[in-house]
Amino acid sequence: MYQQDTISAIATPPGRGGIGIIRLSGPHALQIVSDFFRSAAFNTQSVKTHYLYHGIIFDPEDGQGLDEVLVSYMQAPSSYTGEDIVEINCHGGPVVMQKLVDLTIKCGARLAEPGEFTKRAFLNGRIDLTQAEAVIELIDSKTDAALKLASCHLKGDLFKKVMDLKQDLLEITSFIEASIDFPEDGLDVDSAGDMEKKVHKISEKILLLILSFDEGSLYRTGIQAVIIGKPNAVKSSILNALLNDKRAIVTSIPGTTRDIIHETINIKGIPVKLLDTAGLHQSSNEIEKIGIDITLSKIAEADLVLLVLDGSRKIDNNDLSIIKKITTENIITVINKSDLPQVISMHEIKNILPVKNVLQVSALYQHGVDELKNRIYKIIRHDNHSASSKILISNVRHKSALEKTLASLQLVQAGLQKKLSPELVAVDLQAALVSLGELTGETTTEDILDAIFSKFCIGK
Repeated sequence: MYQQDTISAIATPPGRGGIGIIRLSGPHALQIVSDFFRSAAFNTQSVKTHYLYHGIIFDPEDGQGLDEVLVSYMQAPSSYTGEDIVEINCHGGPVVMQKLVDLTIKCGARLAEPGEFTKRAFLNGRIDLTQAEAVIELIDSKTDAALKLASCHLKGDLFKKVMDLKQDLLEITSFIEASIDFPEDGLDVDSAGDMEKKVHKISEKILLLILSFDEGSLYRTGIQAVIIGKPNAVKSSILNALLNDKRAIVTSIPGTTRDIIHETINIKGIPVKLLDTAGLHQSSNEIEKIGIDITLSKIAEADLVLLVLDGSRKIDNNDLSIIKKITTENIITVINKSDLPQVISMHEIKNILPVKNVLQVSALYQHGVDELKNRIYKIIRHDNHSASSKILISNVRHKSALEKTLASLQLVQAGLQKKLSPELVAVDLQAALVSLGELTGETTTEDILDAIFSKFCIGK
């Protein structure tokens, strides 16, 4: 239930920083801050909106000054939440910021729940639900491409697209309902056929959005690539080469990596999570066995496997055993140490692993690393059919709502083809409209809203 009270929270990341921001939103935000803020220019009766005031925060109990700050006031409805907002720009020490939050609560505010500021913006009609979800997408963006996608959603591009589709459906619904109210006019064959064509056209637009999910989710969440091989197969060297950084320890001693090392790289706008794993082999060492079990589980979950072989050493039974454990078809065989005399031939590899992606690299000298990244990208983008849609969706909830809408429209088309009564067709049209409303938040339940905003941080 939406409460018309005043909330407060730290709006900047935890820890030390040059500046920290305390945000308040609600009808009493200005009065609460005035209880502990002193400034010659600041007066609650004549305060200007969207204006910065310099002054001192003091403790109301003993009058002691706590921090020198800048305070801004944003009057409703021209604020992020659509309510009165006051932001205190203070020094970014954890103790200072927590003290200021405590003061706001003592003076009448309550601590905000996760995502409550954005939730209030949605409930006050400042943004729709797709824009609200875009806020967290923007914060979580790992690449420029993901940032651009989130920015488009935040601008309302997806919302506008959905509202256009809704308007088209409403026109069809009004025609169908008119035929119910005035049965003497009837829904003749020509008009039913015309309606069916319009529904088909809308369905095609929705299908394009659904198909864009694979590409959109790539930019948002990326893929997981697991680097595997036997001990001392220089897997960690490949990780370091892809990162262009000495992230993993590399030695001539087998079994250096016993736990999973996680790192993310940006390949042409797509975040690729690299997992450097423990070497796969038979071992009686309990610690190594745990690492090997984890590696096997990661292989099963992987979107892509980078099988690393040492080109200066012959393929042995250990290598063959590892190859049998690979379940995905998305494999790149990386033959490392191309700078040394090669014992492994490309022909031999292709006989063992009949795949196209076999690549020789030298992690030590960075030879072939760019080509490896290109191969990863080509595999990632394989079978992508969404390029024809300018607007991409990247949220599973959006995809689900659109799929429900499409399913309802397919029933509408079938009903029109079979010349079912307009009442039955109208039921499926209403179901389609409800599903579209779930996407934008017009028909979303409180439980779904709570689940969405619980993923936000406190202060946003």
